[in-house]
Amino acid sequence: MDFFGPVLDGFGVVLDPTNLLYCLLGVAIGMLIGVLPGLGPAATIAILLPMTYGVEPVTAIIMLAGIFYGAQYGGTITSVLLRIPGEASSVVTVFDGYVLAKQGRAGTALGIAAIGSFIGGTVGIIGLTFLAPLVAGFALDFGPPEYTALALLGILLVATISGGSKIKALIAAAFGLFLATVGRDIFTGAERFTFGNLSLADGIDFVPIAMGLFGVGEILYNLEERHRAAAAPVAVANVWPSRKDLKQASGAIGRGSVLGFFLGILPGGGATIASLAAYAVEKKRAKDPSRFGKGAIEGVAGPETANNAAATSSFIPLLTLGIPANATMAIIFGALLIQGVTPGPQLITEQPELFWGVVNSMYIGNILLLIMSIPLVGLFVKILRIRAAILAPITALITMLGAYTIRNSMFDVMLVVLFGALGYLMKKFGFEPGPLVLAFVLGSLLESSLRRSLLVLEGDATGFFTRPISGTLLVIFVIVAVWPMIKTVIDKRKKANALLSETKVKEKV
Repeated sequence: MDFFGPVLDGFGVVLDPTNLLYCLLGVAIGMLIGVLPGLGPAATIAILLPMTYGVEPVTAIIMLAGIFYGAQYGGTITSVLLRIPGEASSVVTVFDGYVLAKQGRAGTALGIAAIGSFIGGTVGIIGLTFLAPLVAGFALDFGPPEYTALALLGILLVATISGGSKIKALIAAAFGLFLATVGRDIFTGAERFTFGNLSLADGIDFVPIAMGLFGVGEILYNLEERHRAAAAPVAVANVWPSRKDLKQASGAIGRGSVLGFFLGILPGGGATIASLAAYAVEKKRAKDPSRFGKGAIEGVAGPETANNAAATSSFIPLLTLGIPANATMAIIFGALLIQGVTPGPQLITEQPELFWGVVNSMYIGNILLLIMSIPLVGLFVKILRIRAAILAPITALITMLGAYTIRNSMFDVMLVVLFGALGYLMKKFGFEPGPLVLAFVLGSLLESSLRRSLLVLEGDATGFFTRPISGTLLVIFVIVAVWPMIKTVIDKRKKANALLSETKVKEKV
């Protein structure tokens, strides 16, 4: 009863009319944002952060979580009908989803995606329900050295596991760590990098950074990118898949659920990595891999299931360890801090109504998504016809008003503009803003934990390795850090041996 009592109480929290309304609002906004190419869940949550100030913490996080997992399915609609991924996690859905639509099977693709998304999300929530308390119980043994090692590993994994240039990701993370040091030193009170500006004395607030990088930066970048004309949407008919399609997709849905769940837990993993991995697994397992890219139903089922499972499981490290696994989780982490809630191993015991309220809201949200997904397709296609030149200024205005209302400060608005310009330039030159935000969020934890650890260990840095948990985490950190170099050396030796063998064969001939 110790376990099931709080879980059942969590359903009581979710079934409160206000929380139900915000859950519905969150998944509806999430689907809408997923449909609109470019403006993803991270940007939307950043823009809507000021809305969370006037509501209860559990209500706010239920809505923000709904936006995140709701966006995963919304992106499918444009991938299938218009060949435009609404979300990064829906990129691989384009390969087979659009081909199916051109074959007159758009409804089948969307139906399979909806069913897979529901099953993947549900598997993720069940895993979250049972695994999160175990992780939190394990994390209760964490002290400052363990949190230091965990924060270091989290920042490194984000830079090495996530897509794109590893060097650029590390540079962005390093800049995020630098921004986390701005303001008064928490131990000595000395001011750092404030340049005499009183507004910077308490450090840079998370909200202007998030709203600037993900809100204004994404708007500017997408205005430049969306100059090309959109294709005409494909007609949708025969929405529900046949038994044959369901049977053919069932294996991909099962594998995508498990793969997505575990990849979502990893820092730097998340929905995008999960969908790519699921597509690769299905193509490798297929008896005829040449079907992929030509309308294979597994090419839709696997990735769409995996990205929803990953979106849910990424809440495990956030809620139990206080470590955000990806950029969107970092923004939800910031929203929790704004609400006076500190995510971590104590959250389940100290605020069980918030923890289980948020977790159980995902069951309800998943059902709402399944119910709404197909009937609203026509509406979303009409929304797609609204020009970006109209939507972008409205979104930018909402962002600026939101930034100002936080503290009635023009300095915050200036910061949003500054980080908006930075976000645009980062996207323009191939720097993802995710590692910067994650490093900024983890920077304060890393600094305070490191300095407290050195006080506890009396300045002896070897103490980090003598403690079992921190020592293990640091060994993993070293392995992850040096593995790319080792792999490069191994690959070079393989090439050299291959060339040598080829030369010997030619000499014998």
